[in-house]
Amino acid sequence: MSDLPRKHRPVYDGDLRRFSLRVPPVIRECSGIVVFGRRIKSVVFTTDLCIVRNIDADAVLAVYPFTPQPIITQALMMAADIPVLAGVGGGLTTGQRVVHLATNAEMQGVSGVVMNAPTDNETLHKVASLVDVPAIITVVNDQDDYLARVAAGASIFNVAAAGRTPEIVRDIRRVLPDFPIIATGGPTDESIRATIEAGANAISWTPPATSELFKYSMAAYRENKPHPKE
Repeated sequence: MSDLPRKHRPVYDGDLRRFSLRVPPVIRECSGIVVFGRRIKSVVFTTDLCIVRNIDADAVLAVYPFTPQPIITQALMMAADIPVLAGVGGGLTTGQRVVHLATNAEMQGVSGVVMNAPTDNETLHKVASLVDVPAIITVVNDQDDYLARVAAGASIFNVAAAGRTPEIVRDIRRVLPDFPIIATGGPTDESIRATIEAGANAISWTPPATSELFKYSMAAYRENKPHPKE
């Protein structure tokens, strides 16, 4: 029998990949959502392939402000080594096109399809009836009929209500104590913990922009120093 503590976790980072993004450790305090056998606690909100390949998040939330395009999903699937939750419209893109995008995304291998808040329940129902991955619906305020969303086939709520997110999560929990919730955690450990304590199962985290991260290495180069390791 080994004398090592049961919670001892050996770590290997390598030299080249040591300079990568780490999600805030406080996110590990949430329960997580198990999707196809994988527990997801941290979800990075990005479509930047460089960040997707260099972060320790459990999944990617690939939602963007343009009409969804299958080639973007394909590029993400080729780059990602973690599950991808892909946006399929519901705001600018509506109706049957959302359904087609969702079924196409599933065929490309995504682990969940994400619909924007304006998505009507008929479209949500069609998507949920056709795909075998979670149908994730975004919640942005307390005007949603949560029970109607669940009846239409929603598998997970994605709460993105800015500063009101913990309040909305608590509101959902009063109606649906055990329903899976991903929620934005905000920029600080305190805001993330408040969202978790409100009842979020997983936290979506927005990473710094690549240009912001590049400042550290460029500052070192200008001083004739090597690339920072952390």
